[in-house]
Amino acid sequence: MRKFSTFVTLSCAALCLTAVSCTKKTGGEEKSITLVMAEVNPAETIAGQMDQAFKEKVEELSEGKIKIDLQCSGILGDVDSVMDLMLKPHSTIHIHRMSAVNMAMYGCKKSALLSIPFTFSSKEHFWRLAESEDADDILNEPIEKGLGLRGLFFGEEGFRHFFSTKKIEKVEDFKGLKVRGTNDKAMQGLIAGVKATSIPVNYADLYVALQTGAIDAAEQPIANYLANHFNAVAPYMILDGHTLGVMEAVITEECWQSLTKKQQEILLEAGKYASDFCRKLSQTEEDKVKAALLAEGATLTEVDDITPWQEACAAVIEEGAAVDPDFYQTILSYAEK
Repeated sequence: MRKFSTFVTLSCAALCLTAVSCTKKTGGEEKSITLVMAEVNPAETIAGQMDQAFKEKVEELSEGKIKIDLQCSGILGDVDSVMDLMLKPHSTIHIHRMSAVNMAMYGCKKSALLSIPFTFSSKEHFWRLAESEDADDILNEPIEKGLGLRGLFFGEEGFRHFFSTKKIEKVEDFKGLKVRGTNDKAMQGLIAGVKATSIPVNYADLYVALQTGAIDAAEQPIANYLANHFNAVAPYMILDGHTLGVMEAVITEECWQSLTKKQQEILLEAGKYASDFCRKLSQTEEDKVKAALLAEGATLTEVDDITPWQEACAAVIEEGAAVDPDFYQTILSYAEK
């Protein structure tokens, strides 16, 4: 039933958007265009607000000649459905905000390095990397891989933490639990390292899976945990911060090449603005979310010593870094710059 539902959603979207295209200027005058942007999370999340900032800045800089049709809450489908469409010619979705871990699942090795557990010591560590020239190597990787996508800008939605239907206070408490795991090697290795069992669950079905006991735990940035009301069915969160929720906005290469240089520059400038907006928003939003969760009765458990967690994940950290050891060391070096 879920597959049929997704098919109907995408089919309707395609019918509504077939008139939308990226078109070069003709007769010396740039045409007004509309670019469709997909977002799986609700508009009020950090990701959704970052997307909105990007949309508004693009429309401001272009004086309304470039419209961003931002569709949040997975209206255009889940990540896999959107990617399936964007990887094909003449996609009716042009821009997609996705997690770095999703890019890793499509063979982007440098993006995969961003999802290795306990890579970033702080948000500042990540932003030093994101604002460096080395960040371009990550954003350009999808083009080099022949995916027909290119990165526009980075964001982050805070560190990712585990949440559960029963209280977890230490690594040993994971043993035997059923944990929702994505298909990437880093997450699979992390779950195996804490001796839990990985269960594949579609993001759209996560709430029900927790509610029915199909799984015992999952992980998300804290803002998404609240925005999706997961605390109502899994009220315990342990703030282990195993990975940072790094986000990448990507555009189809077909659309990008159809734009004028001026239009491309507008998207890049708006992307820098959105990144900066996200950086400022992330911490203040996280503090608000923690207060709201506590007010709703959620239990937040701090982790004073991450050493046991790092030891449990030692194998996946080593394996992940081996994909591109030199670039991984480059990433780590920004912790001290």
